[in-house]
Amino acid sequence: MSNDIRTKAKHLVVFLVVRVAVCIVQAVPSAIAMWVADRIAWLLYRFVPARRRVALENLTAAFPELATDPAAANRVVRDMYRHFLRATVETLLMPRKFHVTNWRAFADLYPGTPVLGALHAGRPALIVTAHFGNWELAGYLLGAVGFKTHAIARVLDNPYLERFVLRLRQSTGQTIIAKKDDFDRLTGVLRSGGKVATLADQDAGQRGLFVDFFGRPASTHKAVALMAMEFDAVMAVLGVPRVSRAGRATLPGPAGMDGTYYAIEVEDVIDPRDYADRPDAVKAITQRYTSALERLIRRHPEQYFWLHRRWKHQPKVREKAKPITSDAA
Repeated sequence: MSNDIRTKAKHLVVFLVVRVAVCIVQAVPSAIAMWVADRIAWLLYRFVPARRRVALENLTAAFPELATDPAAANRVVRDMYRHFLRATVETLLMPRKFHVTNWRAFADLYPGTPVLGALHAGRPALIVTAHFGNWELAGYLLGAVGFKTHAIARVLDNPYLERFVLRLRQSTGQTIIAKKDDFDRLTGVLRSGGKVATLADQDAGQRGLFVDFFGRPASTHKAVALMAMEFDAVMAVLGVPRVSRAGRATLPGPAGMDGTYYAIEVEDVIDPRDYADRPDAVKAITQRYTSALERLIRRHPEQYFWLHRRWKHQPKVREKAKPITSDAA
């Protein structure tokens, strides 16, 4: 059997397993799906120690006070696993549970009113967020209430899964742009005044732009700031954290999904025109949106994906020049 056939068969098997799991999640009562998600989260936390250590290292470096309180640090990491497993189940349930007439049962859009100006403006807009809260819900919500948005996403290696996830993400009108292979399409959208969402908290490697993130240099992609400046795109930095329904929800949640409630929180709106005359504009804009993301995460640390090696690359230390010595007598 050739490698291509073996890889294709592997991808198909993985897809079928995932598809069956999704069918089960969508078929059983929501309360049972959430209960199973909580059990899986506990198993991952308990029996994958290598990933748990990465999360704890990142968390305690960002919050030094937790380094002296291991119980609290472990609690945040456990809550992180629980949050993201539940968010995954919620995303799978959205096509069946979420529609334009009941979005108020799932989200509080009013803290996000600053983003509406950017979405209604004739100028292009960049919606900047992170692996925080439920970023998938943001695109789903905006599409459901009538905004035409685009999102930059990495193409999955498994083509069967890629088609399935793409269909899920685009089911309310949001359009996905491939991260690496759709540059012409991306620039066309921005030139025409389109609205594009992007995750801006990935490590950019040794050649990235280093800015401060939780008190440490973090390699960050320059592309977001460069796009904002080149296309005169206003930037809305936001997060979608899970919040309490108390005093917010105007509609009751579906049975078994009482904990599925999020707020669209806009932390900053950045106009690249304010930086037009600055020689350090790219770094200044990158630092500003990174600091805004940090503020969001500080309010809800259990909802940030601490498993990602955000500080993997660090600035190279320049070697001191060796003193010149003379061999003359």
